Amino acid sequence: MSVMAKTEPDSSPPGSGDPSPHAGVRAGVAALPSSEEFARLTNPFRSELLAYCYRMLGSVHDAEDQVQETLLRAWRSFGQFQGRASVRTWLYRIATNECLRAIEKRGRRPLPSGLSGPGGNPEGPLAATIPEVPWLQPIPDALLRPESADPASVAASRAGIRLALIAALQYLPARQRAVLILRDVLGWRAAEVAELLGSTTGAANGVLQRARAQLQQVAPAEDEIREPADPRDRELLNRYAAAFEDADITTLVQLLREDAVLEMPPQPIWFTGREQIGRFLQTHILRQPGEFLLIPTAANGQPALAEYRRGHDGVHRAAAMQVLTLTAGRVARIVVFHDPGLFAASGLPPALPPAATASMPRR
Repeated sequence: MSVMAKTEPDSSPPGSGDPSPHAGVRAGVAALPSSEEFARLTNPFRSELLAYCYRMLGSVHDAEDQVQETLLRAWRSFGQFQGRASVRTWLYRIATNECLRAIEKRGRRPLPSGLSGPGGNPEGPLAATIPEVPWLQPIPDALLRPESADPASVAASRAGIRLALIAALQYLPARQRAVLILRDVLGWRAAEVAELLGSTTGAANGVLQRARAQLQQVAPAEDEIREPADPRDRELLNRYAAAFEDADITTLVQLLREDAVLEMPPQPIWFTGREQIGRFLQTHILRQPGEFLLIPTAANGQPALAEYRRGHDGVHRAAAMQVLTLTAGRVARIVVFHDPGLFAASGLPPALPPAATASMPRR
C-alpha cells in the first residue's frame, strides 16, 4: 500500500521556511514568552498538530488533549528552546513523545471489523457493548483548517486522514506509526525524522520499512483511501439520507454496494453485504418514517451525516455520526459512531426542536 505523501498542504521541510518561524527567539532564552508572543509562534501549527495527533491516536478527544499538553509543555520548556530547529520541528518532537506515552497507556483503537468476523444473524438480538474497548473515533472536518487552496494539496490531505487509513495505522507499533506518518503522510525526510526521534537515519529507515511491510498486511482497499470526488456523490448522499429518514429499506439497499459494510461502535457486531445490512436496519433501526433526521456534514475528508433521533417529546436529539465511503456511485461502507460529543466539534446543535424540523425542506 502506498500512502500519499505530504498531506499537510503547507508542510515545508522542518527547519526551512515554516510559517511564522522562530524569528526573534534567541538561543537560550531564559524567560517565558508573553501569551501573545507564544500564541504568535505556535498558533499556525495547531491544526496540523491536531491532525498528526489524531493520526497517531485514532481519537479526536485524545488528540485535542495531546495538542493542549504539547503546547503546555512547550510553554514550560520555552527557556530551553535553543532555536537550532524550527518551532514546528520542536512542537512535533514534543507532540510525538506525548503521543507515544499515550499509546503506551491506552493501546490501539480498533473498529468492530478489527476484532472479529461479520455477524451472521442480522435479525438476532444485539450483542452487549464492550465499554472497556477504546474504539476508533472520526475527526470532524470542521476541526481541520485547510492550509492551501491548491486542489492537489487538498486531495492529498483528505487521503491522509481517511477513516480506513486511520484504522489501518492502529495496527502499527507506536514508533512505527510515528515514522510512517512523518515520512509517508507528511513527507518529512529521513534525516529529519531521525533527528526528531533521536536516532540514526539508518535506524529510522529500518523502522519505516517494517511499518510499510506491516501496513501492507492490513491495508484497506485503495478506493477507501483514494477514491476521487464524484459529481454524483451529492445526489447519492441526498438519496441515501432521504431513504434513511423515510425508513425506505428497498431504496436504501439499492444504494449500497453488493459488498457494503456496516459498523456501529461501540456495538461490536458488524455486517457485510447489502442484504444483511438491509435486514439489520429493518429489524433494529428503521421502524417508522420520521424517526430520524440526517444533516450533511463531513469527517475524515469523507461525506458524513449527523443522525438526530426523535424522542417521545417530538424533539430530535443528537444520536450518532455516520461516516460514509462512496465508491463508483454506491455506498461502500457505513461507520456509525454513537458519540453525540462529535456534534459540538462539527458545529452542530445537540437537538432540533419540532419548530425547526417542521421548516426543514424535504430532500
